[in-house]
Amino acid sequence: MEDMVDWTRFRGRRLSGLFRRVARGGDGVARVGRRQIYILPTGNGLRFGAVLFVMLLGSLNYQNNLGLLFTFFLASVALVAMHHTWFNLLGLSVQARGGPPVFAGDDASFEVVVGTEGKRARYDVGIPAHETPHQAIAIPGGDCGTIRIARPTLRRGLSTLEEVTVETRYPLHLFRAWCYVQTDATTLVYPKPTQAAPEPGSAAGDTEPRRRQGPEGMEDYLGPRPYREGDSPRQIDWKAHARERGLVVKQFGGDQGQEVWIDWTELTATDPETRISLLTRQVLDAAEAQIRFGLRLPGLEEAPGRGDGHLQRCLTHLALYDHAQANDPLQRTA
Repeated sequence: MEDMVDWTRFRGRRLSGLFRRVARGGDGVARVGRRQIYILPTGNGLRFGAVLFVMLLGSLNYQNNLGLLFTFFLASVALVAMHHTWFNLLGLSVQARGGPPVFAGDDASFEVVVGTEGKRARYDVGIPAHETPHQAIAIPGGDCGTIRIARPTLRRGLSTLEEVTVETRYPLHLFRAWCYVQTDATTLVYPKPTQAAPEPGSAAGDTEPRRRQGPEGMEDYLGPRPYREGDSPRQIDWKAHARERGLVVKQFGGDQGQEVWIDWTELTATDPETRISLLTRQVLDAAEAQIRFGLRLPGLEEAPGRGDGHLQRCLTHLALYDHAQANDPLQRTA
C-alpha cells in the first residue's frame, strides 16, 4: 500500500512538473484557483477502480443486471467523491509566516494559515506527510486553521519557506488533490555556538576559556533556572542533574558596572564561520553573566548594553553578517 501511495505521489510530481501552476499572492495571502489544483487517484483509489473493473467483467459475463447496477452505482459514488475532493481546495486562502529564531542545527518552525472565504467547511486539509508530522485539519466555514511545519536548518541566516504543498483526500481518500503555494515566510537562524570560547579580551587560544579574574565572592549566586538551548555547560548544575532534578543552570551576578567588548579581531581563528560561532558563544556567556557588552564586527558595531533585546540584536547581527562583503574594499567604498 505504501509503495502504491509513493508511486502515485511520484507520478503526480512528474505530471505537475510539466504544467506547474503555483498560487501566489501579492498581499502575502495566496488564493487557490481552478487552474492551480491537481488531482490523481490514491493507492486506495486505484484498487477501488480495479475492483470495479472486475465487477463489471463478472456482471457482463454472467449477465447479472443487479451486479451491473451495483457496479455503476459505486462508479458514480467515486465520481462524486472526485468532485468533492477537487472542490475541497478551491477558493482556499493560504498564508505562511515564520516562527521564532532558532540556532543552526535546530528545526525552524513555520505556520501555514489556511482559511475559507465562504460558508462551506473544509475537511482533511493538510501538508504532505513527508513535509510535516502533523495531521490534516478541518476548517469551519468562514474561519481558518493553522498547520505547523518544521524544517531542518544547516547554516545561519534566513531560512525561507519558498513553497508549500497543500493537499486533501476528502471525503473517501480515493483521490488526492493538491496545489502549490508560493510564500515569502522566513525564520531567523542564529549561528551555532561553540562549546567553549575565550572570554572577551582574553589573549588565550580560541578553544580554552579563561577564568574570570578577581577576588573571591565577586560573583554572587542568584539561584537556578531551567536550561535553555545555547547555555554554557560550565553553568549547568551537574549535582542537581545527578539527583534527577533535570538540567538547571546556576545564575551568577557579577560586577554590574563591568563592561566588555566582544571583538572580531581578538580571535585567532582563521575560518570566518568559526569566528562567528565563537563570538556567538561569547555573546551568550556575557548575557548569562548579566554584564554590559558590546559587539564589534568589521564594518559593524553594536554599543554596549544588557538585556534580552540587546542579546537578540547581537545574535541577529551575527546571523546576518556577511564577512565576505565586509572584507571587500570595493564593497566598503561603494
